[in-house]
Amino acid sequence: MSKVAILIDGGYFLKRLRSVRPKTDINDPQAVARDISRLVSAHLQHINKIERQPHPRALLYRSFWYDARPYLDKGHRPISGKGIDYAKTEQAQFHLALHDQLRRTSNMAVRLGEVRRDPDSLWELKPAVLRDLLKKNRVFDDLTDDDFRPTFRQKAVDMRIGLDIASITLKRQAEAIVLVAGDSDFVPAAKLARREGVKFILDPLWRKVEDGLFEHIDGLRSGFPKPGQKQQPAGEAQT
Repeated sequence: MSKVAILIDGGYFLKRLRSVRPKTDINDPQAVARDISRLVSAHLQHINKIERQPHPRALLYRSFWYDARPYLDKGHRPISGKGIDYAKTEQAQFHLALHDQLRRTSNMAVRLGEVRRDPDSLWELKPAVLRDLLKKNRVFDDLTDDDFRPTFRQKAVDMRIGLDIASITLKRQAEAIVLVAGDSDFVPAAKLARREGVKFILDPLWRKVEDGLFEHIDGLRSGFPKPGQKQQPAGEAQT
């Protein structure tokens, strides 16, 4: 029986979720975890049309969630200098709760990188604010704390995705890999998988991908129905 590994770039998934699942409360960890399970099930059901197993979940080797641990240190706001405890922010609490929820999900592995901040550049202007400054619609003296965002940077997340693709491939743990992602960082690992005979499917969650990526994958398919087309079956191939 063929086995399938489903790898999900968590940061990308969360950015796209509002577009592909507009009714989901993206601030509710349990609701988001349910949608992750729905996505996994949709891909397994599509593959099972060929494999015809008694239950689609029998095809699953394991699903993987790649994200970064939230930043939990303390700091100061850029203009007022007021203290901020990042561990108590809604974003940190959401990610901690979501990771805990996913760890409790059957056949789900949670792979976490780190979030770091450059000590020489802790804050950056929001793009809209920078545009207003350049157009002279605002002046620097008018800036407030809300005009800035912290310079968080994820580390080692893409590396973990690549290592798992290589490990799954070389250990023959699955005959097919579904990757939920939207950039081209995975291409070297995809090339390895395909050379070793592993089928490689990309799910960009209905975001258009570069034409050059098609030569490195075996199929393009999104597990969720296309936004605005409720009757389209989940898992239908994208064009």
